[in-house]
Amino acid sequence: MFESLTDKLQGAFKRFGSRGVVTEEDLDQALREVRMAMLEADVNFKVVREFTARVKEKALGAQVLRSLTPAQQVIGIVHDELVELLGGEAPRLESAAKPPTVVMVVGLQGSGKTTSIAKLANLLKKEGQRPLVVACDIYRPAAVDQLVTLARQLGIPCHEEGTSVKPAQIAANGLDKARRMNCTHLLVDTAGRLHIDEEMMSEVAGLRQQLGPQEVLFVADAMAGQDAVTAAKEFHEKVGITGLVLTKMDGDARGGAALSIRQVTGVPVKFIGVGEKAEALESFHPDRMAGRILGMGDMMTLIERARLEMGDEDTDRFGEKFKKGTFDLQDFLEQLRKVRRMGPLGQLVQMLPGFNRIKAQLNVDDIDDRFFKQAEAIVLSMTPWERRHPDKIDGKRRKRIARGSGTDPSQVNQVLKQFFEARKIARTIAMGKFPALPGMR
Repeated sequence: MFESLTDKLQGAFKRFGSRGVVTEEDLDQALREVRMAMLEADVNFKVVREFTARVKEKALGAQVLRSLTPAQQVIGIVHDELVELLGGEAPRLESAAKPPTVVMVVGLQGSGKTTSIAKLANLLKKEGQRPLVVACDIYRPAAVDQLVTLARQLGIPCHEEGTSVKPAQIAANGLDKARRMNCTHLLVDTAGRLHIDEEMMSEVAGLRQQLGPQEVLFVADAMAGQDAVTAAKEFHEKVGITGLVLTKMDGDARGGAALSIRQVTGVPVKFIGVGEKAEALESFHPDRMAGRILGMGDMMTLIERARLEMGDEDTDRFGEKFKKGTFDLQDFLEQLRKVRRMGPLGQLVQMLPGFNRIKAQLNVDDIDDRFFKQAEAIVLSMTPWERRHPDKIDGKRRKRIARGSGTDPSQVNQVLKQFFEARKIARTIAMGKFPALPGMR
């Protein structure tokens, strides 16, 4: 989402070069470029103006202009200000003194509200909680059916009473059910509209008063730009929201909503949606997001995703295989399948520090889901012996593997080459070293 903004911000900082001293004029010019980059990314004008003013004040106050490393210091100040702009500390869901914790989810139609409830319930379930979802959006066609279907797929209990019972009664019955089932969380899907109207606001406000929720989460479509910011502000004024969920953060929008919404509403972003899958909802970390925007990567999120898919036991097992040089194509196939579950490859590599400087060399855009399927087909066309001894696969075997996988020998060669390179790099890391990436120091 922030690719264009990241490129422009890095371009603005390049003007400092490696000079030991920069002038106030240099700083002003760089901040003008930062301002333009943020405005082009659809960040609220007032937010941009206040942000650049704070950066300049701190840069001058810290005597950056006479520093030996002015570029790094300015980037550090921009990073800290971005973290502050995005909310500072990573927010958490509030908990009730006595279960269940009630979470109302509100928002406009099309923002991903119902899907986000299912994703949040799934996230809580993985953390060992016992959520119950309640279908109170009786107006949107198929909203109840959608939530019921998603909950069933995820193995999460759902309370629904169709579309003829009033939302207030459904919510009350859902709360009673959650107490009987000893649930830890009650997630309530509320009415949505294509636009804000008084009837919807009155109903949502009434549910809020009735349930006394610990959290009221507003779901905003990050691709809606400043319209999402305006809607969040209006919901906050009329209903009172406690947190934000930004959906479609994996899209190609300019990202301005993510940088504006916290500052304009005064409400923290608590979760971000990064894909269509049930697992594609993450807790929001302002420092990690600031790192992504500045091209510093987000290794912590990448590591957390890897642990979630692979587990500590698998990680240790593969680490030992890398050290001993026994990592083979069967292991490679297993890892490929787990990497696919972590998310789109393009999204994953953007979390690597310095990715923006080397992305052209990696041709990541050319490696999509078809690559994984093709690689899987090639490995599955090998015999067990060939998977254990990839270095013994000669030309004759490669032709047979190509026929069996519906590919050609050159594609088999490519997969084998990538396997050997991956094994070499992984072994280097497992031995406690980190290989330099092209274009990085």
